[in-house]
Amino acid sequence: MSALLRAAWKKVIFLGMFGVGCYNTFSYVAVQYTTATSATLLNSFIPVVTSVLALAFFGIFLLMPLAVVFTEALKKGWAAYAAGIASPDAISAIKLTLLVAGIAVPLNLIFGVAAAWAIAKFEFRGKQVLITLIDLPFSVSPVVSGLIYVLLFGAQGWFGPLLADTDIKILFAVPGIVLATIFVTFPFVARELIPLMQAQGSDEEEAAVVLGASGWTTFRQITLPNIKWGLLYGVILCNARAMGEFGAVSVVSGHIRGLTNTMPLQVEILYNEYNFVAAFAVASLLALLALLTLGIKSLIEWRAGEFGNREPQQTFFERGQS
Repeated sequence: MSALLRAAWKKVIFLGMFGVGCYNTFSYVAVQYTTATSATLLNSFIPVVTSVLALAFFGIFLLMPLAVVFTEALKKGWAAYAAGIASPDAISAIKLTLLVAGIAVPLNLIFGVAAAWAIAKFEFRGKQVLITLIDLPFSVSPVVSGLIYVLLFGAQGWFGPLLADTDIKILFAVPGIVLATIFVTFPFVARELIPLMQAQGSDEEEAAVVLGASGWTTFRQITLPNIKWGLLYGVILCNARAMGEFGAVSVVSGHIRGLTNTMPLQVEILYNEYNFVAAFAVASLLALLALLTLGIKSLIEWRAGEFGNREPQQTFFERGQS
């Protein structure tokens, strides 16, 4: 089945787009040249067909690739699958991926909360510049961001001679991978919290300061409970992007086996060596991470909606008066 899909994926996409185009044309012509009753029946039928097409699109472009990944990974049985994951290079790639995510995500969490707090709660010069800097990774290709670090820390870069004299390695080492990952992932937490904090306003924080609460107390007892679901949502997305980042990491890592290969780079190397079972076995871990991320994302959205529908809890000021 996987070989058939690889051979006919262009035809599948073409047929899907052709079907959508034929359906839209048919709907337009039918509405223009039918009676009001027929048009009403057709309009009631359109949502059903649209839902079917959406489900078909979802199945072709999301479920089918996942099925191919797990099918190829288990093509030679569980023993080959386990051997592909348990190889020394794969274990090293998994450890490095977890290490990079463990460093990048907390740093992005701190920066995101601080930046969102400053942008949403205060007015200061350079506010728009800070927002632009936060949005910068969204407008720059990850490969370009990796090249920026090469120009800065490479042997012929601005800081290359200084790093060589002090025997500090950034490129083709863990620090370069961490820096590249931080750059491409730091907008996620901030961009999730900024609109949330702006919608909540700053009245409660200002009143807490007037009543004598310190900055840390204000943040811990007022701001943090109001943003906890959005904060967790941003952290989950940031972690998923950090563990799956390929472009920037590929530029600064050097593809050194067992040392600077993260999981996406390991998948590429194994696939280029025609070791398909091992490549898809490691890729299946990333697929499981994606499914886990979607599940946690849905849970957070459900809990956030449930929390928003509850009765208002006792505020910080009411607790102080009671």
